[in-house]
Amino acid sequence: MALDHRIQLGQYGAPLHRIAHVSDTHFLGGRRPLYGAVDTDGHLARALEQLERSGRRPEAIVITGDLADLGEPEAYERLRSQLEPVADRMGSRIIWVMGNHDEREPYSSILFGEEPSADPQDRVYDLDGLRIISLDSTVPGYHHGEVTDQQLDWLQEVLAFPAAHGTLLALHHPPLPSPVETMAILELQEQERLAEVLEGSDVRAILAGHLHYATHGTFAGIPVSVAAATCYTIDTSGPPDALLGVDGGQSITLVDVYPHAVVHSVVPVTSAPQVTGFDGAVLERLAAMTPHERREAFSHKASTFTLLDVEGGSRES
Repeated sequence: MALDHRIQLGQYGAPLHRIAHVSDTHFLGGRRPLYGAVDTDGHLARALEQLERSGRRPEAIVITGDLADLGEPEAYERLRSQLEPVADRMGSRIIWVMGNHDEREPYSSILFGEEPSADPQDRVYDLDGLRIISLDSTVPGYHHGEVTDQQLDWLQEVLAFPAAHGTLLALHHPPLPSPVETMAILELQEQERLAEVLEGSDVRAILAGHLHYATHGTFAGIPVSVAAATCYTIDTSGPPDALLGVDGGQSITLVDVYPHAVVHSVVPVTSAPQVTGFDGAVLERLAAMTPHERREAFSHKASTFTLLDVEGGSRES
């Protein structure tokens, strides 16, 4: 069923599903700052505050790995305690994904209440017809990514039966090249094997993390969306042979699933001042018009429905 949508102004109705895609929180035990400088808890809190304040209610919050920087049990407990109340208020399910900084034993026991396990942490979720597969691309003791033969067989079996609204595949290591040359060492290995399983399947998008900057591409004909980290990001404007981490540029991504489209919208984690915009009253007036009247009022360059002042702000005429 489509999500509630107060006003429809264009050709598309409400999305069938909305997902919040978060990645790379990198919590440390005892709320220690990452690298002695990055407030990982505070950055995630601001991202969640923005998401909740927006009024959008994602069906799920998908966190694509590197939940804890060193796999410390207390870090997982604190992350869960910070995220669960927000998810409960929004009616969102939390979908955890393993990252190379995570450790399978505390991940499985603390986040899922299971016996500690060193096995790959692969799971399947159904959101009223939308299937989300959490695929563990980690290699114990290493930071690069791999998917085993057993995992590929399991994935093929799951995908043999299409879901009503298709599938989103969530894994930590994106099957994409990177302009940051050193990241090639830590990429997902033997990607062609995963491509063989995905080709012809109902996977509509791949969600990933790991790179610490937002990027998009295609793999096996499937769109890939990488969410930037909430902890710190990689400065892709630096020299290609350098790896520069900065405490800025953090963001999350909203994923809207329509019958024939999947849209990924990057949401910066910021408190930047508003310089222009319209409030709900303007949208209500537009919604009351016919489509032709709406285009004339809002699209025609000679319209006086709105006036822009020289500073770039806006006011209703």
